[in-house]
Amino acid sequence: MTERYIVIGAGILGASTAYHLAKAGKEVLVVDRGDDGQATAVAAGIICPWLSLRRNKRWYRLASGGAGYYPKLVKELEDMGETNTGYKQVGAIKMHQKEEKARDMYERALQKKEYTPEMGEVTYLPHGEPKNYFPPLDEAYAGVHVSGAARVNGREVRDALIRAAKKLGVTFVHGTAELLYKEAEVYGVSVEGEVYETEQVVAANGAWAKELLDPLGLHVDAGPQKALIAHLNVPDAETGDWPVLLPPGNKYMLAFDGGRLVSGATQSSDEGFDHGVRASLLQEIIGKMIEVAPGLENMEFHAAKIGFRPYTPGSMPVYGKAPGYEGLYIANGLGASGLTAGPYVGAELARLMMGVETELDPADYTIEQIME
Repeated sequence: MTERYIVIGAGILGASTAYHLAKAGKEVLVVDRGDDGQATAVAAGIICPWLSLRRNKRWYRLASGGAGYYPKLVKELEDMGETNTGYKQVGAIKMHQKEEKARDMYERALQKKEYTPEMGEVTYLPHGEPKNYFPPLDEAYAGVHVSGAARVNGREVRDALIRAAKKLGVTFVHGTAELLYKEAEVYGVSVEGEVYETEQVVAANGAWAKELLDPLGLHVDAGPQKALIAHLNVPDAETGDWPVLLPPGNKYMLAFDGGRLVSGATQSSDEGFDHGVRASLLQEIIGKMIEVAPGLENMEFHAAKIGFRPYTPGSMPVYGKAPGYEGLYIANGLGASGLTAGPYVGAELARLMMGVETELDPADYTIEQIME
């Protein structure tokens, strides 16, 4: 008999999990209610973990694994006819006005390249040269260019995974899922009164996990981190090949085809699911863009988008069996790493559920780490 699985949540993590289970021949049902503010749907991703200053080795293994997995996944999807994946290797430039800082970034990148060939070419860019890659830039910056870095449109890669999953026979149901359980076993879900029984359920509904898991006494320390992203247009500019920009501080810039720029993100973990756009935060983002790239002063504002990242203390992604219950797996906490790590975590979670050897050590990412 074909094994059946239910995935709750159709963000990039849930869509990837469903796709990889179906690719292995499993029967899969996905339940999603399309919450406004789902992080995947509004996010633009930077696939470049190698230049991060974050020192957590477990996070780095997961994020670098995610970056390395993208080209393989994109090739698979293209072979299935899904050519609009939102993914493109355009390189990335991490910048600084001080030459000493820029040189330090370059040396660190070279060290990582020794065991991370997917970084591609690592090049030092003296003051003024980053502008050759991103014309509106101030000439005051030097930096390091990494050719293997990429950008990804969250909605497009998620949709490509969903379309591929449907081709493999995955069924999608719209609505609110409630877990069905008896004693210490989860045996399915109820969606708007309709019962679906199964051998395994995956809770991959991100920032909305608490309302799903609390009735079981599974109190996870996971909730929404509100992120604001600005979308702007640069008239008459050919921006499709511009690299990802990582200036000093915590902001970034991504360029897409057709003169479209995306920049962000602010983050707040104490506003719940508030969709309000603060003028001061929007000004902060746009002001930083113009400070770094004065040539953007005439760009046109397009939209301000709010997304709710699944946030856990320490910003550490977790996935695996639910403590105390059979038949239930949980994946959460991808946060700002979601678009980088989501497809890879979905693949790893599918392997774990099927009893197949994983690349990562599941003991590093257990759900117990976020239990209240």
